[in-house]
Amino acid sequence: MKIGVIADDLTGANATGVCLTKNAFRSATVVFGGEIPKNSSINALCVDTDSRYVSPQLAAQRVLHVQKQLNMWKADIIAKRIDSTVRGNLGSEIDALLDSKANRIAIVVVTYPDSGRVVTGGYLLVDGIPVEKTDVAKDPMNPIKESHVPSILQKQSHHTVTHITLSCVLQGQLTIREQLMQHIEEGSRIIVVDAISNEDIDVIAKAMDTIQQFDLMPVDPGPLTAAYGFVKSAQSVKNYKIIVTVGSITSLTDRQLQYVIEKRNVKPVYVNPRQLASVSSSWDEEIARATAEALKKLPSEDVLMITTYSPGTEKLDLYTLAKEQHVQEEILAKRITEGLASVTNQVVQLANYCISGSFSSGGDVTAALCAISGAEAIQLYDEVLPRAAFGRFIGGTFDGIPVVTKGGTVGDKDSIDECIKYLMNNKEEGRVAI
Repeated sequence: MKIGVIADDLTGANATGVCLTKNAFRSATVVFGGEIPKNSSINALCVDTDSRYVSPQLAAQRVLHVQKQLNMWKADIIAKRIDSTVRGNLGSEIDALLDSKANRIAIVVVTYPDSGRVVTGGYLLVDGIPVEKTDVAKDPMNPIKESHVPSILQKQSHHTVTHITLSCVLQGQLTIREQLMQHIEEGSRIIVVDAISNEDIDVIAKAMDTIQQFDLMPVDPGPLTAAYGFVKSAQSVKNYKIIVTVGSITSLTDRQLQYVIEKRNVKPVYVNPRQLASVSSSWDEEIARATAEALKKLPSEDVLMITTYSPGTEKLDLYTLAKEQHVQEEILAKRITEGLASVTNQVVQLANYCISGSFSSGGDVTAALCAISGAEAIQLYDEVLPRAAFGRFIGGTFDGIPVVTKGGTVGDKDSIDECIKYLMNNKEEGRVAI
């Protein structure tokens, strides 16, 4: 999934690039007059047209030139970055992009909550003040004399501009979709949508994703582009699977797993650690049971979670179990991690899906995955979070599969989800298990 962003100035291009990076894209900014990088792993390009203060005609020409470059780069999504205080050649630049593609619709969300910009009733407020009453209204090159975004756009564009109110947005994704379709069917090519929070923007992006017959173009200061890009990227990996393997038993792990379960509606495969803490046949029986359950769940799970940590799990008394079985504690601890890794390894071997990413929590679990799968090494590329590394397996069952490894005591409640998000946006081809 590639996103191309056309920005009218360099700082704006950078701002949108940062939004995309936070949503796990690999972003870069191309300065005005620069060439698009070749042979790069970048999947989000923000290109500066330096067109905020030029004539409307020249601005349109520059936008179309960049669009041509992005099309050659094979961008899946074209987005138009606009100033968060609506300065610049908004109308001519949006019109140029709409006129170049018959089924393209501009979805304008000027809201940037993290910068104090919100739109309600069509009016842009900056820290609660109408934009025309702020210092930006005194811009000598491009003074802002009104705050009503639909009116500003309509004066600059030859296309019909319409507006979806905050009351509709607050009713959720279905209502937003219905309103978008109604405006499009009535001939609108530019639709301004109210929003006052990042949650509103996320819902708008999801509603946009349900409309496939039109090319919906985000027009915004960055947050909508990032949210829409993430939704489209997640949609593009529906036939790909990410496997999450977690063995650590800590309160932090519990919070991180529950966050992923609730946010992504994940139905975990719980592997019984007591059955694995054994040198008897219960070890093989539990692996066979858990593997069968995982393969059954895999078709409906984009993120397959395999873990020994279920709600209410208590730490095993390995000392007593080892004494009963006449073995050392270290042997039983290793049997647990090897058993968990064996389930994951068998799923990868037997699945009829492209395994596009693997996540593991805890160094012992990662080591067991490498040993059981026959991996020779992990080629490292990036740091997703502190002590969370991104790379690819070399050799063995997982050869070529992207992987993120994280310490079991590392991060905040959303850290595992951030790692999953990173894998979704860095899947490339993954590997089909046969």
